[in-house]
Amino acid sequence: MNTPLVPRIEGRIQVVRGLRVMIDIDLAALYGVATKRLNEQVKRNRERFPTDFLFQLTAVEKAEVVANCDHLQKLKFSKTLPYAFTEHGAIQAANVLASSQAVEMGIYVVRAFVHLREAASVHADVAERLAELEMKTESLELAHDTFSRNTRIQLRQLLDAVRDLTMPLHPPSRPIGFLTPEDKSQPKGSAGRAERKPPAKP
Repeated sequence: MNTPLVPRIEGRIQVVRGLRVMIDIDLAALYGVATKRLNEQVKRNRERFPTDFLFQLTAVEKAEVVANCDHLQKLKFSKTLPYAFTEHGAIQAANVLASSQAVEMGIYVVRAFVHLREAASVHADVAERLAELEMKTESLELAHDTFSRNTRIQLRQLLDAVRDLTMPLHPPSRPIGFLTPEDKSQPKGSAGRAERKPPAKP
């Protein structure tokens, strides 16, 4: 096992109810067990999985997960509602399974969650600093009417290019499930862009 596993695991992390989670079928595959066995172990140790560790998807959430993830298409015909494991739930699942593969892979699962959390924090910080720079640039433009039109366009292109660099190449699908008031207050375009586009020529 090596660090290239982390990006692959990140691709299996979904956003449901505003939380980063892994669906039971994906977590079971990483831990080398059948989904049924994973969920059986969870049920036998239910006291070790509070609601912030584990929750069951609703029918609507399941449909959205299946629609957003090609590799989960087989869940479409399953009558069972899958479980979603948060970062702490994924660690606890490795503990209750207690197999060498589950324990080893659990380390990489945690690293994937941590990496996504750190990346989100960095992007938020860069976006904030970029907004401040943009405001200062606009103030400078107003204070100096001698700025040529081309200079203004070039500054705008530079800011747009830097903003694009703060967005992931393959952002997660739109959040699934119930949104918090904070989520609803965010602009619809804040989730990221599907691809980076070069700035338009002046």
